[in-house]
Amino acid sequence: MRQYPAAWLKGQSRGEAIAGELRLRIVDGSLKQGDVISENKIAAEFGTSRSPVREALKALSNEGLLRLERMGAVVQGLSAQDIAELYDVRYLIESFAQQRLATSCPPELIATLRHRIDSMRVAAKYADIAEFAWLDFQFHDGLISASGHARIARLWDSIRYIVLAVMLLTTEKVFGGGSERLERVVAKHEAIADALESGDEARIADVVRSYFADSRQTLRNTWS
Repeated sequence: MRQYPAAWLKGQSRGEAIAGELRLRIVDGSLKQGDVISENKIAAEFGTSRSPVREALKALSNEGLLRLERMGAVVQGLSAQDIAELYDVRYLIESFAQQRLATSCPPELIATLRHRIDSMRVAAKYADIAEFAWLDFQFHDGLISASGHARIARLWDSIRYIVLAVMLLTTEKVFGGGSERLERVVAKHEAIADALESGDEARIADVVRSYFADSRQTLRNTWS
């Protein structure tokens, strides 16, 4: 069974943890469009009361992954087109955030980004898929947070958990491509850090465009 990174699960409520597991099942297709999720069955599976299950189902409904009904929750699913559109939104958010950082990127942020890049190499060395995906997510999450734009932060919050689930699945694909493919992923993150450190807006825009063009190809390969 796929798992969220331990660092993400730390401090999560029971409902959030259940939502995380169900989200992965929806994203990877284990739960398909039209499937009905029973509160009682999920509560029994996770050994909990129905209250955290309701919390989980409400969160997934807010993300558009399922529809709440009187008889339970109906899975809406996440198609290849949905995922492509999700990454279109990511591109808009991240390109804006990085352009906003172009003239005022604090050295502390660059240092944090480079530390995460180094940690990604360690995770790759030890074939730790979940840790690699978590570091990748933190890299981008940190950039968006550092941009200091409240509305962009709210938009990101509405998709960030689905993005993390998708990252976990695409990272499995990347690991299957061997060490050379992993190094290319790490190098893409280094290019982002280098561009931000340069403060060159045109270079930043080009690097972000290139990053997401490659990410979309990985998505097509994973969900084709």
